[in-house]
Amino acid sequence: MSSKAHTALVELREDLDGDVFAPWDPGYDEARAVFNARVDRRPAVIAQCAHEADVVRAVCFGRELDLNIAVRGGGHSVAGMGTNDTGLVVDLRRMHGVTVDPVAEAVRVEGGATTGHLDRAAQPYGLATTGARDSTTGVAGCVLGGGSGWLERSCGVAADNLLGVELVTARGDRIHASTDENPELFWALHGGGGNFGVATALTLKLYEVPEFALALVHYLPEHAREAVRTYREVIGSGPLEAAGAVVRQSGPPADLMPSSPAGGPLCSVLLTYAGSCEDLRKLAEPLLALPHEAEVVTAIPYADAQCLLDRPPGPRHHWSAEYLSAAPDDFVDAFCAVADSPPVPAGTRQMLFPLGGAVADAPDDHVVPYRDATWAVHPFAGWAEPADDERCVEWVRDVRAAVRPWSTGAVHLNFAGDEGRDRLRAGLGPQNMWRLGAVKRRYDPDNVFRFNHNIKPV
Repeated sequence: MSSKAHTALVELREDLDGDVFAPWDPGYDEARAVFNARVDRRPAVIAQCAHEADVVRAVCFGRELDLNIAVRGGGHSVAGMGTNDTGLVVDLRRMHGVTVDPVAEAVRVEGGATTGHLDRAAQPYGLATTGARDSTTGVAGCVLGGGSGWLERSCGVAADNLLGVELVTARGDRIHASTDENPELFWALHGGGGNFGVATALTLKLYEVPEFALALVHYLPEHAREAVRTYREVIGSGPLEAAGAVVRQSGPPADLMPSSPAGGPLCSVLLTYAGSCEDLRKLAEPLLALPHEAEVVTAIPYADAQCLLDRPPGPRHHWSAEYLSAAPDDFVDAFCAVADSPPVPAGTRQMLFPLGGAVADAPDDHVVPYRDATWAVHPFAGWAEPADDERCVEWVRDVRAAVRPWSTGAVHLNFAGDEGRDRLRAGLGPQNMWRLGAVKRRYDPDNVFRFNHNIKPV
């Protein structure tokens, strides 16, 4: 380390109210670990910021030393976009405050807060908003990337509920974006991700969700096709408050998703409902009438339901998605056939979930190119051994290939890793690329914030 860098690091440690880690510091390895164990990177400096002023100081430190800068919120990026090698990580996890305004039905969420932080804070008021399906996912990354969750059919995708963003730019300036302030930047933040600065806080619209319920029904694989078709019909004829997913999971899942009596995989249908358990049970009757191994039908706090599919950090992961124009019977056959051949005995999860409703009806000006999709397939592989890397990654590709005949071509980038420029265009919308590039040029002309689904300045 040069004398200049050493002096700057000493000053950064003195200036920050948060913690600073270098490779020789105790706690460094814990601080650099991210959700996906396939990602093993060694930043030169990790700045765990305590507040917005710390973020400004950290960004200026990185610019002064010409370090690559990555921004970490929840750290769930499958490609490890919240970290880097030999650069600076601006780590927001200490900034996880959530302030609910029940009268305005709005919430201010700091940049390091998780979906769990948001849901738990809003729950006492009977309020909620669309958030990720894993409670440990960061809110900022979820929302700025579009954001998908159980409430999207009735409340819109997460980005549709964005009211304002507090941002630190590449120059260390503090700015606010909303419909009235920096409106072009605000538009870009509806799906453009972390390309334009460090989001230190977001303000989101909340909705009244005083009751929530779910039905979870487990079927043997031989009944999977009938279960998927029945779920499709239940969703097609049901209210927009109904959502959920078909989950094909290999091996013994957790708690409410037990393995079959023979120890093999199950086809599980999760039907969620933003309403009463009594109404949900009526809605679920066709699913309960099919031959099944187990069932759970219960009222549940929304914040608890959000934890149902949580996966612990530590294993190796790969996932992706395809967004579909329809889910006809031949699609159901293809979806079930590829699920019957998981690459490892445990850890793979193949989801099918519905869209439509508020997803389709929201302003099409937002950077969300998949609004016309009616269903989405989300293959998610988790495994322990590096020797299984190739076949698990290939399985995700195989699932995508199997359902591609029904794909719209668009994708939700939060469900994709670093899959090349064509997928980036599919996730941002080809019609948006020039406009997004112009916003990038204005707020980050040097592409300082490039560890993301990167938009080039134009």
